[in-house]
Amino acid sequence: MHDLHLIHTDLKPENILLVSPEYVKVPEYRGAARSSKGNLYFRRVPKSSAIKVIDFGSTVYESKDLDYTVSTRHYRAPEVILGLGWNYPCDIWSVGCILVELCTGEALFQTHENLEHLAMMERVLGPLPSHMLKRADRHAEKYVRRGWLDWPEGASSRESIRAVDKLLRLQNLIMDHVDHSAGDLIHLLRGLLTYDPIHRLTAREALQHPFLNMDQSRR
Repeated sequence: MHDLHLIHTDLKPENILLVSPEYVKVPEYRGAARSSKGNLYFRRVPKSSAIKVIDFGSTVYESKDLDYTVSTRHYRAPEVILGLGWNYPCDIWSVGCILVELCTGEALFQTHENLEHLAMMERVLGPLPSHMLKRADRHAEKYVRRGWLDWPEGASSRESIRAVDKLLRLQNLIMDHVDHSAGDLIHLLRGLLTYDPIHRLTAREALQHPFLNMDQSRR
């Protein structure tokens, strides 16, 4: 898609479909995997991992004047929230959020407020770069104080602070859900969820990452 100079701008799980509906049933062995009648639980595993990306209604061609708000909230990149302009990397950030969600079963940033969203990013990924915060546009500059994110002082409520505080660091979050190859996955996610879009992995670089090219025997 990026090779065609297209930016999707709304990548999320709902816009990624399996090509085939066929699946196999696999016994679920974790924990108490039996019903009250003693029957085994099963997971439905797709026979094919082939996917299609859909919903190109918000897709745009590459341009130098892309500064309006894009992406569904949970998958929105920091440069979009801060009003710094955006390009191909905004799609890559969304992919990183999607991969974490596929791993854990929950959206990474469950919020509807910009400041809380940025605070969640810092909780999971570390501090936002000061050069990005200092360049925040007039709509987002209220989230910044003395070159730093105005958090928790600027929080809208105690509930908002608690929502941020309960989040885990990316490494801990992934290791809680992945037994094998966690290191490779974490390294890939750090590349996809790099704050500065200039240094974020490109789609082609991500496809060449060891996690996506490991031998089947290691999976």
